[in-house]
Amino acid sequence: MEALDLSGKTALVLGIANRWSIAYAIADALYNQGARLAVTYQNERVKDEVHKLTSDWQHVVHLPCELTDDAEIDAVRDQIQAEFGQLNYLVHCVAFAERDDLQDPFRDVSRSGFHTAMDISAYSLVAVARRMAPLMPAGDSSMITLTYVASERVVPNYNVMAIAKAALENSVRYLANDLGPLGIRVNAISAGPVRTASARAVAGFTGMLKQHADKAPLRRNISTEEVGKAALYLCSDLSSGVTGTIHFVDAGYHILGI
Repeated sequence: MEALDLSGKTALVLGIANRWSIAYAIADALYNQGARLAVTYQNERVKDEVHKLTSDWQHVVHLPCELTDDAEIDAVRDQIQAEFGQLNYLVHCVAFAERDDLQDPFRDVSRSGFHTAMDISAYSLVAVARRMAPLMPAGDSSMITLTYVASERVVPNYNVMAIAKAALENSVRYLANDLGPLGIRVNAISAGPVRTASARAVAGFTGMLKQHADKAPLRRNISTEEVGKAALYLCSDLSSGVTGTIHFVDAGYHILGI
């Protein structure tokens, strides 16, 4: 297959934190196919890292965005409109839960911890979609987010994040239904376990990687680059008839019944 040509397309990528993040792999894949990028950073602590990671890329727009603050999301929308005029691809790679709520028994999750996980990991997609949809041209626009198979099955130490991912996946379906008449597609990538900084917050993650590699039909783990390639497919016209789906990139692990 020839390389995709995304020149003239614009993408907003939310959630780059470091070189190991899936968000960075997706942004890199989009950039290498010619897309013009805007990337966000949560706060000053990660600002320098995001700038460093994208320092070799031309004409990248860097935007601060705390996704629990509607005013900051509004500001991102306004800057995207001023800089690009329109937006073709929205890439949402944001999730967070308090460490204790990932490690303690699920029944011990606090009300505030439950709210935090749902707000940042699920509602933030809805909040951004509402603001970016008016900038997205009909028939040439795509939104994607990241989920995990724990949305459907019990995964030790995933706890409240699994509940948030289930809400996120249903949000994908409802957004796909809402935005379909506007010609905007909405999908999620369910990635297998991959070594990222956030994954290391899950207790027993090393064992999870080994089990996945031992049991998955392809007998290996996945890479962030493979998730990036799937994102290219879901953003591009190659998936023009696809919306409301959960696209697995997990070496086949999700098909197993054991």
